[in-house]
Amino acid sequence: MKKITLTMILSLGLLGHQGVFAQANNYPNHQIKIISPFATGGIADGFSRIIAQGLSESFGQPVIVENKTGGGGNIGADFVAKSPADGYTLIMGSIGTHAVNPFLVKNMPYDPLKDFVPVVFVLDAEGLLAVNPSLPVKNVSELIAYLKANPGKVSYGSGGIGTASHLAGELFVMTTKVDMVHIPYKGNALAITDLIGGQTQVMFATMPTILPYVKSDKLRGLAVTGANRDPSMPDLPSISETLPGFDVKNWIGLFAPAGTPPAVVKKLHDEVSKIMQQPSVQKKLESEGAKYYAMSPEAFGTFQKKESVRWGKIIKSAGIKPE
Repeated sequence: MKKITLTMILSLGLLGHQGVFAQANNYPNHQIKIISPFATGGIADGFSRIIAQGLSESFGQPVIVENKTGGGGNIGADFVAKSPADGYTLIMGSIGTHAVNPFLVKNMPYDPLKDFVPVVFVLDAEGLLAVNPSLPVKNVSELIAYLKANPGKVSYGSGGIGTASHLAGELFVMTTKVDMVHIPYKGNALAITDLIGGQTQVMFATMPTILPYVKSDKLRGLAVTGANRDPSMPDLPSISETLPGFDVKNWIGLFAPAGTPPAVVKKLHDEVSKIMQQPSVQKKLESEGAKYYAMSPEAFGTFQKKESVRWGKIIKSAGIKPE
């Protein structure tokens, strides 16, 4: 009886492994959907489409991008969190949706650490601090002095609550002890439009979305938000040169619902990694002021947790309450 039971257990275990491998070998056999939780025109949405096209070509199955915006990305993320864990519904998550939103948003509908499995790190986009030319400042020190002399009179726009543009602003306010009003928008494009129009005066935006307006003198660039100067613009200082330790990573990555088979996750990770290393994609990254870092799904998960802990501490120290 014991022999029969042991044999049955081993057989069931073998069948289980065979089932997982069969699922990975058959994956995908129909359409894959990548949810982009942000408005079109941004870097996250753009690279969602680059990856979708690449996966469609390599898998021989249609891969589409669907925008589900709102709630700082939470609406799209919640949709994916509650989708079947089969690798057919993915999300292009961000520092907001998958690290900091629980510290900024009341009644979070999902847990970014427990309800997802990291698939692949996609990119870290350089940020740029820019101001409306009407603001009488030409560098970070002058901006700080102006804000201290005019408490509550200057506003900064962002692409939404929990986005890197919002976090950079909050970190700047907390570090400098200035009083600056936050105005969240539904995407960077709308925020930049109002910055140019003078409805807001300051913004921390991704390089590709705002740089064209700086080059055309519609806006004035003051500094990059990363820890170091950007090689593509070596004459532009980093905020950390004035405020040591200031560093905001505007990262995005692909996530699947928790419980997605590891073999499917690995297959997606390997294919997306190949796409991100293609010369044409590398050239696109460079033009966007962004960088791709090769990380295993496990390493990406560790990075995600560290970012969540770091920003959780910063947000709580700044006294920011979830809204």
